Amino acid sequence: MPIETDFAFAQGPAAQLVATTDLLGLLRGFVGHHPAQKPQRTWKGAGFNMIWRPNFQNQSGTKDFFLELNFTEETLSFIDITGTGIANRGLLQTQIFLGGVSYLQTINDKFDNSGQHFEPGVWANVPATTNPNEQSTVVRMGSIPHGTTVNLQGRAFTVPKPQFETASITPFRIGSPDDGHTNLIHFDEEDLKKPSTSRTDLRRVAELTQDQLTNPNLFLEQGVAGLAFASTTVLTVSSDTGAASSIPDAGGGTDNIAFLVGKANPNANAATATATFWIEQVKDRNGREFSQLQYTQRVLLNFNGLSWPHITVATLRPVEGY
Repeated sequence: MPIETDFAFAQGPAAQLVATTDLLGLLRGFVGHHPAQKPQRTWKGAGFNMIWRPNFQNQSGTKDFFLELNFTEETLSFIDITGTGIANRGLLQTQIFLGGVSYLQTINDKFDNSGQHFEPGVWANVPATTNPNEQSTVVRMGSIPHGTTVNLQGRAFTVPKPQFETASITPFRIGSPDDGHTNLIHFDEEDLKKPSTSRTDLRRVAELTQDQLTNPNLFLEQGVAGLAFASTTVLTVSSDTGAASSIPDAGGGTDNIAFLVGKANPNANAATATATFWIEQVKDRNGREFSQLQYTQRVLLNFNGLSWPHITVATLRPVEGY
């Protein structure tokens, strides 16, 4: 169910700009053009979620973590709220106008239909600026009821077809490079052949393979098997803009309630988040053309001296069928 709204920004000075420029840029694929005056689109599909989460030790021998695994069913709805432009007034340079879409993401566990995730937010397309000196970027601003808000910034571009990197699920020591190699700490729960009471009952995810758990992005590769690509838009965003190569190289971040971030030590601090979305126009083996939306998201939860990956992936298609 989308966030139903007739709201749209109305900033008079941008009216002429809107007439010649699509302020949404490559975010246009989220909402399409139907109807032209209020584009919106709802996507549905399936995915996978894994999260290492804290487990309070209230019994002797209980581990202080739990590996939760879920096959998921997801609905992701978008509404264009751009209107005549989202005005940002500037002191160091003239005002700019953003394009924006609101979104609502709901995720349920496929095994028992229990609610797993609810996230309202906004994607925005930001034009290039001179002060600060930044190229055109996209931003995702979301709010998670567990007590975290995110501001993820990055780039939008097109490629012939998607490429999916390996997504490591192995925890590592806080402060180490997140490169899938340095200071990794392996646990038996990563191995499906090893029984554990600190992992989801495997009967709930009976079809899960070891390869899929080791690299959840394998689900995305399987979601494009046999498809031919006409076009692919890539949106890659991150909360971390500290690296010299980051685009943009300022702003962004995550913020957590006191319970999560703690004082001396965190309960479960959502320290960083990265995500890549692919908006794809594809054809199946029968020549049928349709749109498809895929994404991978990786959040690092910091607790007990380690950064613990929380990875969510999904492959979605428009419910309207266009």
